[in-house]
Amino acid sequence: MGEFKVHRVRFFDYIPSAIRTMAFNSQTERLAVARADGAVEIFNFNDNFFQEKVIPGQDGRAIEALCWVGHRLFSAGLNGEITEYDLENLRPQYTVDAYGGPIWTISSNSQGTQLAVGCEDGTVKIFAILEERIQFQRNLNRHKGRIISLCWHPSIKTEMELLVDRATGASKNKEVVVWSVGYLSDHTIISGDSAGKVQIWNGLTGTLVRTYLVTKWDVLVLSVSKDESSVIAGTSEGTVIQFQFISSTVDQHDKEWVRTRTFRNHSHDVSALAHTDTAVVSGGMDTQLVVRPLLDKVEKNTQESALRKIAFPHRSLVGCAKKAGLLLFQFPDRLELWKLGESEGHGKPGDRLPVKRKPEKLIELKRKGEDHICCSALSACGGWLAYSTVSNVRLYRIQYSNTISINKVSKLPKELRSVHQLCFSSDSSKLFASSCQSSVIVVAVSQQECRYLHTLKHKTGSRQPVHLLCASDDGKWLATANTDCEIHIYNLHKMKLHCMVPVYNSCPTTIAIHPVTNNLISVHADQQIFEFSLVQKEYTQWSRRLQTQGLLSLWLERDTPITHITFNPKNLDHIILHDTYMFCIIDQSLPFPELNAVLWNQMTLKSLPVSQRIGQSHAFKICKSFQHLMCVSLLEDLSLVVVERPLLDIMSQLPAPVRQKKFAT
Repeated sequence: MGEFKVHRVRFFDYIPSAIRTMAFNSQTERLAVARADGAVEIFNFNDNFFQEKVIPGQDGRAIEALCWVGHRLFSAGLNGEITEYDLENLRPQYTVDAYGGPIWTISSNSQGTQLAVGCEDGTVKIFAILEERIQFQRNLNRHKGRIISLCWHPSIKTEMELLVDRATGASKNKEVVVWSVGYLSDHTIISGDSAGKVQIWNGLTGTLVRTYLVTKWDVLVLSVSKDESSVIAGTSEGTVIQFQFISSTVDQHDKEWVRTRTFRNHSHDVSALAHTDTAVVSGGMDTQLVVRPLLDKVEKNTQESALRKIAFPHRSLVGCAKKAGLLLFQFPDRLELWKLGESEGHGKPGDRLPVKRKPEKLIELKRKGEDHICCSALSACGGWLAYSTVSNVRLYRIQYSNTISINKVSKLPKELRSVHQLCFSSDSSKLFASSCQSSVIVVAVSQQECRYLHTLKHKTGSRQPVHLLCASDDGKWLATANTDCEIHIYNLHKMKLHCMVPVYNSCPTTIAIHPVTNNLISVHADQQIFEFSLVQKEYTQWSRRLQTQGLLSLWLERDTPITHITFNPKNLDHIILHDTYMFCIIDQSLPFPELNAVLWNQMTLKSLPVSQRIGQSHAFKICKSFQHLMCVSLLEDLSLVVVERPLLDIMSQLPAPVRQKKFAT
């Protein structure tokens, strides 16, 4: 596997934002998740739960509810506006003021022709969904208090909203608020309230049928399955309770709603739920997205039945200047530039070397405006830094002497307005920026000027955003990947499209070009690995052998995507890649492991007998000594940079949960 001096970095103080709400689109199998900072994330449940798109947040955009209408996504929030999102350009497409104060809930009818929103002033406002916009239609009768929750009947073209603003709870003086409501086809109404109750109502007669006291605290959210046979409720103590419409007799007559399961996968409030055909999806204050399969809906002891916790973004937030030994950390509101420390002496594997110079924060650059940072890049020499929001791009020149100076490049080409990804060439002479319709803008950067060179365009007609950019070390090739699973290769000497990699049915999670062979390595959301020769325009023999034999099952069953690839210039057969829980060195000179082989941690492998160790000699060498990885990269001096963000550190900075665990309880 080789030995490396490792810079173990734990000063990236990244804290994910809490999950506020979510909406699942059963037609496209996409889940939209809104966070407290206003960001919206799109997960593809058909592609191993990959986070394929992120719409950056904005100051003041407090999203309270999301709603899918076909392929269109709407949100509403405390700023009193309804927003439709442009899912191709990853930005709000337009906003409409509802003129009712803060909006607490939004819902569409089953025909997809109308939106209803519940407002602070007690009104329910109905909007018509047109081809390109929405248009106000009318107000329903005003209520005394704010409208917290509303729901349409699945088939009837009339709206139904339910609010209990000042109802009798456990105490006559206690105000009870209905936080969430569901309306079923048989006119059954299900509500969850601040008294900790889930209640079943007869919608035709307005009578209460059944009450379940599920918690001492609030029931914050409900979600109904598509076939209306199951309802899940999320509480402020972190539990999710399932109710099923089942019969207690063999003849299946006299069905009733019965509490069946309780899931405890969260430490804090569960404020967002989605009920898919096979799983319960939940999120809340503890920032993690949890996918809990329903074992009566999936095959047991399979990858599909495994619990998933998505704690980190499926994209890199760390930039590395390999030649300068610098790290760039991306936050929504700022960038931090750090210089790595230095150690002295040598040691054997596992030793901790004494630190000669501590890491140093060189620059903290705060963004301008209300829009959050969506992407950033640091040149290999450390002399250039760029970042983008949905509204503009900023480029800075950094100079190092006795003191550090950073100067903004004032005149940028007009073509460089809003981009999705940024990348510098290896010699720091060019900046590549992915723009609309999967195009890439090429800009020349120098101390004298920043000059537009060319716009690279493909020929497939895809309008999906580019989420991955990679330039070759020799400056000849540029590879791009978009969320239509397309990988395009451009010749930078001729400034035109060179070829397109055969489309694979899973989205690429990371790509990289080998510095010597110019072969493209791509890893996809389903964990498959491919190697494509840019010169020959075909898959390499190594890639064909790998696909013929197949990857071992333990590799394919991993539940976090590979987010970064780098290469070892000392050994050209080594490919270094990582996910959240391990990094792996693939040695292309060694045979592939058997399909049922074990992926040994290298420190564990060294403790095995020699005969057994020889039997485990295959191409995949993994290391699990570092956990919750944000970045693994190799510097020019062949030292390894490992950026960790332990989950315990994140949890320690969250607000205290409502329910405190007591000893022996």
